[in-house]
Amino acid sequence: MLIHTAIEQKLLTAFDPVFLEVINESSNHNVPAGSESHFKVVIVTAAFDGMRLLARHRAVNAVVAEELAEKIHALALHTYTPSEWYEYYAETPPASPKCFGGSKADKASL
Repeated sequence: MLIHTAIEQKLLTAFDPVFLEVINESSNHNVPAGSESHFKVVIVTAAFDGMRLLARHRAVNAVVAEELAEKIHALALHTYTPSEWYEYYAETPPASPKCFGGSKADKASL
């Protein structure tokens, strides 16, 4: 099973989100083509009502703990309650920052 699919299925089951987007952003980084190492998750769920940001991230990380431990290098989380989402981002989800990591070739020359 693709890592993308595993993450998506686990989050759908655990949080019953009103909106979920799992984006493979590996191509934005210095990894081989077809890699599944860098992901962005945008999740909107009532399960986050009353939770602070850190608690939301911990809850998501707990659900995808296996993938984080064994398969994923980076996971960007954008976690919202439905009221936050509809007020701020429903039309345009937040963009991920650009990668500032160097290439492996740059590191080899040091």
